[in-house]
Amino acid sequence: MQTLKVTDRSSARKFLDLPRTLYKNDASWVCPLDKEISAIFDTGRNPFFSHGSCARWILIDERGKTIGRIAAFINDQKARKHAQPTGGMGFFECIENDEAARLLLDTARQWLGQAGMQAMEGPINFGENDKYWGLLVEGFHTPSLGMNYNPPYYQRLLESYGFTKSYDQLTNFLDATVPLPERFTKIADWVMKKPGYSFEHFSLGQKEKYFADFLEIYNDAWSDFESFTPLEYSTIRESFRQMRPVMDEKIIWFAYYEGEPVAFVLCLPDVNQLLKPVRGKLDLLGKLKFLWYKNTRTIDRLRITIMGCKKKFQQHGLESALIRCLQLEVLPRGTIKGVELAWVGDFNKKMLALHEATGARKEKVHRTYRYSWN
Repeated sequence: MQTLKVTDRSSARKFLDLPRTLYKNDASWVCPLDKEISAIFDTGRNPFFSHGSCARWILIDERGKTIGRIAAFINDQKARKHAQPTGGMGFFECIENDEAARLLLDTARQWLGQAGMQAMEGPINFGENDKYWGLLVEGFHTPSLGMNYNPPYYQRLLESYGFTKSYDQLTNFLDATVPLPERFTKIADWVMKKPGYSFEHFSLGQKEKYFADFLEIYNDAWSDFESFTPLEYSTIRESFRQMRPVMDEKIIWFAYYEGEPVAFVLCLPDVNQLLKPVRGKLDLLGKLKFLWYKNTRTIDRLRITIMGCKKKFQQHGLESALIRCLQLEVLPRGTIKGVELAWVGDFNKKMLALHEATGARKEKVHRTYRYSWN
């Protein structure tokens, strides 16, 4: 077995194609879009290359068959905010073989070590943590768009290498066919009627205004978290550009107090329900398949990707009011059966309490691991 660095179109294609082989008999898996994964490693499209670097490899066996892959990242804005300079690894895929896994992980560690790193976290993305982040350790169900999915044995491969838990991100599920608890609804309605507050959904016609509002809220809301670095305008633009084909303007909401942006909720349709037959390829045939399923099937599930509230407005019930805005928008449609309340760190007690108040139940857990060598 040997690792080969991805340096050309042939090795990049093998990097993309490997999961199709590994998961060919897994009915729950949905192939990520090739174009989306490729964009992460494109210096012209991923704004993180302005303050970071990455490399990726494939693993081939003695017959030349691709049996694994991995990527390693350094985000210069965050790497040295840890006690130990810390990089990341991600997009790990591997056959169930300890030697193969060690070879892949050693390759990522050595590349990071040569760049001065002393530890790595993973699996993570070379971007924000709203997608392709964490190892699935509970809830091996069909993933939503942008959520990592992997076989259970990956946990053993990483932990036997020496990775230990850094934190978990929980996804809870809200049954939209069941009314929200009466207490939750009363509080949300009361907040929505308070003087000075207003609520409105995103509009592409005013996208620059909402990008600026999103940036202002996000950079205030998360400023106290460990290793926080301000979100950049270019990152927001790229994220919304990627979301645009599946975006529903009326399920992205903002809260304002006397005109000041104070909170938001970003929700997306679970477009993976339509993308599964495409198998990651939006070529001409893939686009025709997608359009067919889009016109013949109804998406019945949404995913709240991220919520944010400025610190001085936290504990004011605004997050509850935003969820109520979503409910009032989507319930009359009569098509939505469930909502994923996604991506809440186990350290974020306030947001977990909000999820509990809605009556949501735990559905999935994605774990971010850490491994140190100095």
